[in-house]
Amino acid sequence: EAALLVVPAQFMRGVLGRLQRLLPPGMPLLLCAKGIEIESLQTISELAQELVPGSPLAVLSGPSFAGEVARDLPTAVTIASGEPELAEAFMGRLGTARFRPYRSDDPIGVEIGGAVKNVLAIACGIVEGRGLGDNARAALVTRGLSEMIRLGVAKGGQADTFRGLSGLGDLVLTCTAGQSRNYTLGLALGRGMSLGEALSARRSVIEGVATAAAVARLAARLDVEMPITAAVEGVLHHGVAIDAMIEALLSRPYRSE
Repeated sequence: EAALLVVPAQFMRGVLGRLQRLLPPGMPLLLCAKGIEIESLQTISELAQELVPGSPLAVLSGPSFAGEVARDLPTAVTIASGEPELAEAFMGRLGTARFRPYRSDDPIGVEIGGAVKNVLAIACGIVEGRGLGDNARAALVTRGLSEMIRLGVAKGGQADTFRGLSGLGDLVLTCTAGQSRNYTLGLALGRGMSLGEALSARRSVIEGVATAAAVARLAARLDVEMPITAAVEGVLHHGVAIDAMIEALLSRPYRSE
């Protein structure tokens, strides 16, 4: 037996606290949420290690809209664990001809990729909403990937992880698809809607809003430069005007790639 946890990241602590009293000792957990807890700046696996220390842990992430998985459309994801046999066990249980899991030994890198891509998707939506063009979006995705890698490596992840499904793969999907909640939120903001209006028009949780603040704080703690993330966090949480955000990013000093 095993448990899959798919609740939003900011509610995970409460859920894990309750599960601590309910789960059989040593039950494996597959963590499917994408985010960083804003209060502690912990990843979901770090939270789980704290609250259910006896449970073996794996992380599932990657470019996978739930609706397409439910319709049995081809999907590939990453399952990461520090225990290879656990990742392989979950792969065996979940894998089908249409749902292909790949194994990773870098859960921290996989989690950082899954969190940061939501922030970058909001930025891409803003770019699209403002009509800044495909060139700008491509630049943002590329430079955003660099931010993701810097933070992930500083946190203890492996750089190669971010070039895989849970990094680049999920980033491309979330930054370009109309199904992406974070991208469509950014699109609404870029078209002039306020954050409150945009959120009230949606019934589902937009993980990138809280994650933007958490990632910006984590980057500051680890002394990692993340200008795109900081710009999005400024718009969402500090009232920075979108045009001012764009101007600030475009006026940054030239540097080597």
